[in-house]
Amino acid sequence: MKNTMIAMAALTVATPALAQPTADDTSAGTATDTVVVTAARGTGGISTATLGASATVLSAEDLADRQTVIVSDVLRDVPGVSVNRTGGVGGITQVRIRGAESNHTLVLIDGIEAADPYYGEYDFASLLADPGARVEVLRGEQSALYGSDAIGGVINYITATGREMPGFAGNIEAGSFNTVNGAVRGAGTVGDVDYAVGGSYSGIGGYVVAPEGSRPIGSKIGTVNGKFGYRSGGFALRGVVRYTHTDADVNDQDYALTGNAIDSGGSYLNDAVYALVGAHYDTADGRWSNDLSAQLQDSRRRYLDDTGTETTGDTGRRKKVSFVSALKLGDDRVSHVITGAVDYEHESYRGTSAFITGSNPFNSTENWGLVGQYQLTIDRRLGLGGAVRHDINQRFRDATTWHLQASYRFDSGTRLHAAGGTGVKAPVFSELFGYAPTSGFVGNPNLKPEESTGWEAGVEQAFLGGHGRIDVTYFDSVLRHKIVSTFSPVYTVINATGSSPHRGVEVSANFDLPAGFRFDGSYTYLDAHDEADVTLIRRPSHIGSANLAWRAKTDRYGANVTVRYNGEARDSNFATFATETLKAYTLVNIGADVTIARGLSLFGRVENLLDTDYRENVGFRSPGRAGYGGIKARI
Repeated sequence: MKNTMIAMAALTVATPALAQPTADDTSAGTATDTVVVTAARGTGGISTATLGASATVLSAEDLADRQTVIVSDVLRDVPGVSVNRTGGVGGITQVRIRGAESNHTLVLIDGIEAADPYYGEYDFASLLADPGARVEVLRGEQSALYGSDAIGGVINYITATGREMPGFAGNIEAGSFNTVNGAVRGAGTVGDVDYAVGGSYSGIGGYVVAPEGSRPIGSKIGTVNGKFGYRSGGFALRGVVRYTHTDADVNDQDYALTGNAIDSGGSYLNDAVYALVGAHYDTADGRWSNDLSAQLQDSRRRYLDDTGTETTGDTGRRKKVSFVSALKLGDDRVSHVITGAVDYEHESYRGTSAFITGSNPFNSTENWGLVGQYQLTIDRRLGLGGAVRHDINQRFRDATTWHLQASYRFDSGTRLHAAGGTGVKAPVFSELFGYAPTSGFVGNPNLKPEESTGWEAGVEQAFLGGHGRIDVTYFDSVLRHKIVSTFSPVYTVINATGSSPHRGVEVSANFDLPAGFRFDGSYTYLDAHDEADVTLIRRPSHIGSANLAWRAKTDRYGANVTVRYNGEARDSNFATFATETLKAYTLVNIGADVTIARGLSLFGRVENLLDTDYRENVGFRSPGRAGYGGIKARI
């Protein structure tokens, strides 16, 4: 495994030798100049050419080339990101950024906060890839822009509008484990109105995840969505709606002896609705923009036993209203953007259980957030920015967070960048009030929010006229008031004393190469410990990814190879309470497609080509080699 990691690092560094480097030209559309809308609260975003913070954009082409079905799979290719899936597809899937907890990642879906208010984090199991969608990952503390949750960073999943991708797109595939996946989308414009409606489905008969078991664990995940817009002059309206249903098998665990998954366990159902409406108005020749939006997230999760009887569940709802005003000053050479925002958020939640017989009302919390942001850009070479946010919370003391960033590009194509800031994570319902009277867990209403302070600094070198780059970034964060479990005198959670340091190095490389080839690589070294200087679980010290894609000049043929490495990690055995080692593993995926008629193509892929036996969590097996094939259309 060490040899694999060394080979991947060598490939990442050696790739520039495949083409003659030239002076950097960071013109629009190059690898070093991609707009990250998540980096600013106002419209327009910030270009990676002048952004001090680290960001990765996975384009619609990236997702299509890798034949992505479950979005969390492609997130494994992002530096600083680690992914853990418990059991089969549809099982709880957690994403961590730079060693932070999974509930320290703020997730947006078309601008809507997606986290389940009850659990305080987003389960990536149900996020299926839509045709034309892209993903932005903004790393480091971003609470100054977005408030609670944005300690490790922000992941923004953005679907295409009808103007961006008009027409029809669809695909269907079948393969191993009795799998059927598909997606369909229709979009276009009618005068000043644009629309996009679609749906996606992933159904898997299942595979055995219990080490000594025989029961296949399967899932059915479906999504329907719509995105609508209207624009006339400087006035625009928009609307987003998304519904997701998950029906997934789960395993119980042997908590007495082995900690392994066992065949019994039943299933769970999860229904989630996301909606947003907004109005936008530009004046002063587009220099002053004002945006008002309201959004809703409503989720319900139910757990069923082997007989199909509901045992426990939960309901969470979030209502949020935001007003953002941004003023642009200066000219093409020197640009100032001053942004102010006000957020109001109301969350309500309750746990449900077959054993609850008395009153079970919703609990709720409210939060106001006041945001100020400033971004200076000079000659598309220098970028300086800062943001500050003050949160007024109904349950906790007020919190003020900040963020600073700087970037400077030299004529040689070298870019220096740095950022620093603070983050905050408020306790969630289950931590404050418990799960259910019979769960044995007692909530702690006296918890304080978790707080983080971090910084990063890096250097990027551009090649090939801006069509290639290598970036190396060091990051360092400290988490305080971490919420941890304790079993004395009762099973509950408390704020730990001391601090939890997370530090490491991220390396990324992207190259558009001759003859239709493109290379994307990443490597992350992470050193993350708790308050007692114990290595944190499910955080490999070494993670790497290398992807080589090829498309014929005629665009008729394409092929893709992805190699993903997960280094050795630690995990808890919930039967013995011992910490066990998860062995390092390497996964190889290959795929190809061929156009057979105008707008119609066949595709296929093999996942885990080498049939590697690996574990993402203690007590759960992962799938072996699998093959899939299908057909897709684009009109």
